[in-house]
Amino acid sequence: MLRRPPTSAARSVGSVALAATLALLLASCSPGPAPSAPPSEATGVPTASPAPEPATIKPDGTAEENLPVFTAVTAQVWASEQRGSGRAYIDALVAAGFDRSMMQVTQDQTTVGNPVESLQFSVRWGEDKCLVGQVGPSTGEPVTAVMDQLAEGRCLIGATRPIDW
Repeated sequence: MLRRPPTSAARSVGSVALAATLALLLASCSPGPAPSAPPSEATGVPTASPAPEPATIKPDGTAEENLPVFTAVTAQVWASEQRGSGRAYIDALVAAGFDRSMMQVTQDQTTVGNPVESLQFSVRWGEDKCLVGQVGPSTGEPVTAVMDQLAEGRCLIGATRPIDW
């Protein structure tokens, strides 16, 4: 039995079938809609997760327990236009509940009046710990840590400026 070559109509039907098959395959490979928040049981409407409570100072807590507050305050000031002002960090820490009399801060400017490459500030905590922050161009992102106190209850090495405002 001899077969005749397909007619142009038969080729068109085959091409359409092939294109439809490819379209279905590609559609099954594409990502689906993004997952949404689970619906609220009461309304059936998606709800957002509640925002975490802001960290609050724990006066009777350890330095480690208060580091998240210290870090959050540091990040808040760093994100502001006052990022190079030692006073801004001290004032924000006082506003958060830290004791000003336990703080130290280094100078904002060099001896020739340029902004410092690194600004440090601290809060003495308890009998032997310090919350220490460091910010500035040489640091990149803010750094905060709990460190042991130095001699005479100090937290920072070298000269610091008076916190007299």
